Amino acid sequence: MRSYQPDLTPPWKRSAPVPEVPAEPDLVVEEVSTGFCGAVIRCEKTAQGPTVTLEDRFGKHRVFPMEPRGFLLEGRVVTLVRPAAAAPARPARTASGSVAVPGARARVARAGRIYVEGRHDAELVERVWGDDLRIEGVVVEYLEGVDDLPGIVRAFSPGPDARLGVLVDHLVPGSKESRIAERAAQADVLVVGHPYIDVWEAVKPSSVGIPAWPAVPRGQDWKTGVCRALGWPENTGAAWQRILSSVRSYRDLEPSLLGSVEHLIDFVTAPVER
Repeated sequence: MRSYQPDLTPPWKRSAPVPEVPAEPDLVVEEVSTGFCGAVIRCEKTAQGPTVTLEDRFGKHRVFPMEPRGFLLEGRVVTLVRPAAAAPARPARTASGSVAVPGARARVARAGRIYVEGRHDAELVERVWGDDLRIEGVVVEYLEGVDDLPGIVRAFSPGPDARLGVLVDHLVPGSKESRIAERAAQADVLVVGHPYIDVWEAVKPSSVGIPAWPAVPRGQDWKTGVCRALGWPENTGAAWQRILSSVRSYRDLEPSLLGSVEHLIDFVTAPVER
């Protein structure tokens, strides 16, 4: 009969237990030994034991063994484990959170439009709401600024069958943008916006991997100033691609932008009252 052997390891040398976390798809963790940070893509069972594949924000994949205490989740050490058997499949979701419609064909474009200020705004809207917009037949165009918005609205000739929605950056009381929006507003035109100087700021800093968007002194180009403050190369095109690649779904965007875009889509797709 085996005699009981007490654990004589001093308490301060014993490893504290850590939580076990299922490696669900899209869970973002950091591997402790390499510092590689990424979202869970898949788990696999191998001869050497279970592994997890992570994808970083640049699209790079790496495979790691699911060892005890092998990962950090929001700064805490955890042990990743294989997820439980999948429950009955729920409806797939688009990046905007809408229920996906498998095999749906794009609708013929409506006469109505959504205008945004610049190319970056248009690319961000496409990344999150692109599937929804194609099903609804809504085209998004960019203006390269809103200084001539009243003239653009007149040229568009909006009406009940051709509503126009406009997304404006830095739409806050007393701003130049708010005064332009007031002049452009009419029954079949909706102008909404967000409070940020540029749509870059509408992406959550945590999604980009930064603590916060830096304050840029007045008189300095904002995007260049952001790159400089963050220690990024002063190439705003490359910086934007880095930011855009960090956006996987609506969860990566600030609520003020989400509400504005959803409002515009509802406005231009609302049924016409006869």
